[in-house]
Amino acid sequence: MTRTKPAGTPLGDDFHVYDTTLRDGAQREGISYSVTDKLAVARLLDGLGVGFIEGGWPGALPKDTEFFQRAAQGELALDHAALVAFGSTRRAGSKVDEDRQVAALLGSRAPVVTLVAKSDRRHIERALRVDVAENCAMIADTVRHLVDHGRRVFLDAEHFFDGYAFDPDTSLRVLDAAAGAGADVVVLCDTNGGQLPLQLADTVREVIARTGVRVGIHCQDDTGCAVANSVAAVQAGATHVQCTANGYGERAGNADLFAVLGNLGMKLDIPVLPEGKMPELTRVSHALAEIANLAPDTHQAYVGQSAFAHKAGLHASAIKVDPELYNHLDPAAVGNGMRVLVTEMAGRASLELKGAELGLELSPEAVGGAVRQVKELEARGWSFEAADASLELLLRREMTGSELETPFELESYRVLLDHRDDGEVVSEATVRVSVSGERVIATAEGNGPVNALDAALRKALVPHLPWLESVELTDYKVRILVDEPGTDAVTRVLVESRDGEHEWTTVGVHANIVEASWIALCDALIYKACAAM
Repeated sequence: MTRTKPAGTPLGDDFHVYDTTLRDGAQREGISYSVTDKLAVARLLDGLGVGFIEGGWPGALPKDTEFFQRAAQGELALDHAALVAFGSTRRAGSKVDEDRQVAALLGSRAPVVTLVAKSDRRHIERALRVDVAENCAMIADTVRHLVDHGRRVFLDAEHFFDGYAFDPDTSLRVLDAAAGAGADVVVLCDTNGGQLPLQLADTVREVIARTGVRVGIHCQDDTGCAVANSVAAVQAGATHVQCTANGYGERAGNADLFAVLGNLGMKLDIPVLPEGKMPELTRVSHALAEIANLAPDTHQAYVGQSAFAHKAGLHASAIKVDPELYNHLDPAAVGNGMRVLVTEMAGRASLELKGAELGLELSPEAVGGAVRQVKELEARGWSFEAADASLELLLRREMTGSELETPFELESYRVLLDHRDDGEVVSEATVRVSVSGERVIATAEGNGPVNALDAALRKALVPHLPWLESVELTDYKVRILVDEPGTDAVTRVLVESRDGEHEWTTVGVHANIVEASWIALCDALIYKACAAM
């Protein structure tokens, strides 16, 4: 089914990238993986080149038990990673070979097992209600039993940093019990996520010096330091780092796998992934977000859509000279790309870079006109930062010095609302367009004025321009803009559209919400028309 040691990474078994998305990451609020989802996640992580994939807790959760069964039956062929089963030690006062939970770990057929154990004396005595000697015996018995059955064993020393600060001797006894029984790695867990990097690194160095055992790190993000703590631990001597995709996990989450990999690989030159895999970070991050049914974090380090997006005109001027002046690395190195955002802060350099990004050859006069237009429109409530399609239309108009030539002209519209006796509210829209030299009037109903307008436009245009049939409105956002109390509100509408291959966003602004929507809808179709011509 898999290997007990990671293969294909330059460092082999000398350094472990250990992913716990399917277990710890699945504890994030809003995530619920099916078994099929779990298999898909594991394949993506293996393709990226992580060394170990923790699949879940067999015997405790039915879905996790089924996941390991299906993996063992051949549904999960791993090229780089070893599959890991997670579970607890034998129960207090019981025999290890009679413990059902331990038997389930062996029954998972995973070649690696990670055991969780208390390493804080307060938790041992108050939560487990055993003494330190019995806690250590539970650990040693279980590790030895699993090793005797051919499993490689890691130990997650839960609450280690808090426990070490309270009673270091007890915490070290726990590590010694695991290592002495045959555990390959003892993982120091910042379970409450309360550590800071310098403090944590000092503890890691001290533990390595006092024990000589191989140390790993597992950090929660409750102080916002999980990534920094993980990197600091590696710099202090940890050779096994546990993370989750996109930082998923309970409470504030875990150390983000992609940020940790980016920092270790790109900043510390540690070859943590197989050759050529670092540019896969962005793609895999977004694919895993899709499986989790969560929107990708646009501001995520390294892999977020905005990670290399530049807005200020000063930045754009420098980037025009040399992109490295405002990028900490080449975005392509992690599979991302640089973007220039055009707002009221934009100067000539921003528009020139944006034009080049869109493949437009802008004259100095067109750039100057576009700068003036953007600043004037944004002062009135327009926003082109998230509406590249409307910005491209503006730039094209400046290039030609006139309105764009399109296969249709939009003349007028009318919208009616009908509140019927049964309480149903129906919107009806009528549009007038000129297409292919013919004046067309079309009427359609919708579940709101915007939906009705969209339906009427399609009804009028598609018979003459069938390529418009592929365009669909996918999202509609409204924001009411009020500069000062008592003034009339201005409405800004963003319309997202797609045609099966591309997605684009247009913006409309007006005191009337329907007119703002009409402007954005029209621009969406005009943008598609320009692309089709």
